Amino acid sequence: MIPKTIPGVSPPIQPDWIPDPEWDPPLPPQNLIFDDGEPLETHRHRLAMNVLIESIYQAWPDRSDFFAGGNMFVYYSEDQQMNRDFRGPDVFVVLNVDGKRPRKGWVTWQEQGRYPDVIVELISPTTEKADLGEKKDLYEQTFRTRDYFVFDPYEPQSLAGWQLNGDSLYQPIVPNPQGWLWSRRLELWLGLWHGEILREEADWLRLYRQDGSLVLLPFEEAQQERQRAEQERQRADQEHQRAERLAERLRALGLDPEQ
Repeated sequence: MIPKTIPGVSPPIQPDWIPDPEWDPPLPPQNLIFDDGEPLETHRHRLAMNVLIESIYQAWPDRSDFFAGGNMFVYYSEDQQMNRDFRGPDVFVVLNVDGKRPRKGWVTWQEQGRYPDVIVELISPTTEKADLGEKKDLYEQTFRTRDYFVFDPYEPQSLAGWQLNGDSLYQPIVPNPQGWLWSRRLELWLGLWHGEILREEADWLRLYRQDGSLVLLPFEEAQQERQRAEQERQRADQEHQRAERLAERLRALGLDPEQ
């Protein structure tokens, strides 16, 4: 559910998506391959993928009714088995499924015909044409993926997104004043965050909660805990020093600070 009011941000109001009752999932192939042997474009692309996947699990720590994966095949038709050039979505999320079951890939006919609800492609100059063309058409027309986003980790202004409208067609997601895009399925914002992750400083695509707070990664949560512990230790030291100074003044006056 999109928040009604968020200070400084306004989620775009768009028509609800209406599923097509006449749509039937394609038939399954056999002898599936789960590794195409193709690496991600760059080290930063790999980091960006991991950041998003970890962030999803961090945003929903108490939930097990979803699966979030990346750079793995989503099997949906017999043709894909013969097309070794096809690489699965960089990041995808499927809601209302058993999130604890191990999977080598996402095989739709083993998942009650479920397709990704949200997909993020980390584009580059060599993949942009396919990600904005044939893949976008595939996610719109075959997967019926509700929210689709693209982002080039080396181009901060490249973030774009689409949502299925009432006609099951993609329409652009309007950014808020900060340039963030709202995912209706995740109920989270996708926006940029500048900082260092694993010694690489960049503008990273991150997730933000409805109130605008950043979804912290595990190392950031640990760092925050250490900072809080250090602040508590410093406060305790300051209180101890004040008590010692007071005791010294009392002794100078001939009084016993223990009484």
